Amino acid sequence: MSEQSTDLRETVRRRYAAAAVKVTEGGTACCGPEPVEVDENFGSTLYAANERDAMPAEAVAASLGCGNPTAVAELREGERVLDLGSGGGIDVLLSARRVGPTGKAYGLDMTDEMLALALANAAKAGATNVEFLKGTIEAVPLPANTIDVVISNCVINLSTDKLAVFAETFRVLKPGGRIVVADVVADDTLTADQRAERGDYVGCIAGALSFAEYRQGLEAAGFTDIDITPTHQVADGMHSAIVRATKPPTTESVRQAGELTDTRCGVDACCTAAETSVDPTVTVAEAKTESVCGCQN
Repeated sequence: MSEQSTDLRETVRRRYAAAAVKVTEGGTACCGPEPVEVDENFGSTLYAANERDAMPAEAVAASLGCGNPTAVAELREGERVLDLGSGGGIDVLLSARRVGPTGKAYGLDMTDEMLALALANAAKAGATNVEFLKGTIEAVPLPANTIDVVISNCVINLSTDKLAVFAETFRVLKPGGRIVVADVVADDTLTADQRAERGDYVGCIAGALSFAEYRQGLEAAGFTDIDITPTHQVADGMHSAIVRATKPPTTESVRQAGELTDTRCGVDACCTAAETSVDPTVTVAEAKTESVCGCQN
């Protein structure tokens, strides 16, 4: 890592450590924690009122994101979720509620103060299916092919090596897994200098990728089905956006999802996707609609 990158990472760490301390110290005051000061484009107001009410006050106060990825990630019972740059833990706790007791939500953060705050918030929420990990989003401390969904809330733009983040995200996702993140994205017409004129690095502006750069980075990591949808403007030519992409399923993952055998066709195992002309990247549901091996589903 270059000296400049190291300096930027330390600046980011100090900024978010200070935010965690402010919330923690405010939580001991008579009137409860004060939200970390951000403008209307960032923070807890981007969550629905019922979501905020269900979370510890300190988790809400520490929210610094530019969106609400848990609202659009379509999390399902039993899934394993990883939040990159989990901060005070609001997205981890919301994810844990959605995946239920058979699922699990991980939070990854490099800041000791934020991790301590997140652990305290998890205890207050009574969440038992969560785990917080210390580390960087460029080197995720989890095995490959173990996560169903990766989320993040305005953190990837803070990385000085976004290609490493995309590669690590791809590595830890199971085949067929998905990434759904909120992040700041710049118009393709803006140069790096023009982005820096609109805001600083720790403010999630100067380090933002353009739409084209974001797509190219995800494609280089191996992702498909990439969609980048802007939600609101955070500066001139800079947008909060929901970014979605998929790690392509393998033939084996399709098989493990369920043998497509239909006893009505009279031929054992005649409809296994991997043994037919059906494209192995299609979903099980799509494969079942195909007429193969003489069987019609």
